[in-house]
Amino acid sequence: MVVGQKEGRLTKKRQVAFPKKFREDIGDEFIVTKGMSEYLLVIAKKNWKVLLEGTEGKPFTQRATRDLQRYLFGNATEIVLDSQGRMIIPEYLVAFAKLSQEVVFVGVERYVEIWDKELLHHHEEKVSHSIELLTIDLNQSDGHE
Repeated sequence: MVVGQKEGRLTKKRQVAFPKKFREDIGDEFIVTKGMSEYLLVIAKKNWKVLLEGTEGKPFTQRATRDLQRYLFGNATEIVLDSQGRMIIPEYLVAFAKLSQEVVFVGVERYVEIWDKELLHHHEEKVSHSIELLTIDLNQSDGHE
């Protein structure tokens, strides 16, 4: 299980070391794509089907199915870490997540998120003020919007 946080530094060439703590679960080959807000999503290459959750088995004729799959797969890139555990994040993904020099890797059970440190701080502050409301929402629905 992938849990916890690790900080990293993104170089001007968009290179960052993927934390050893997460490499043990995710591996040295993975997929990086846009997250559901301003962060990046990292999935082990062998677990790529996680990206289909919610759309798998749904007809291609449904616009929401096509749009979500296009968003996740169309913006994805395959990454193979170098011998020192580093990767280069494509510029379009760095721009999407508004990554600066200071980034945070966040383990979320089956995947890792990559956040700009300042954006994560603001996001966690906002969530902490509404955590009870989130639990009520999850109890009243299946968790999908």
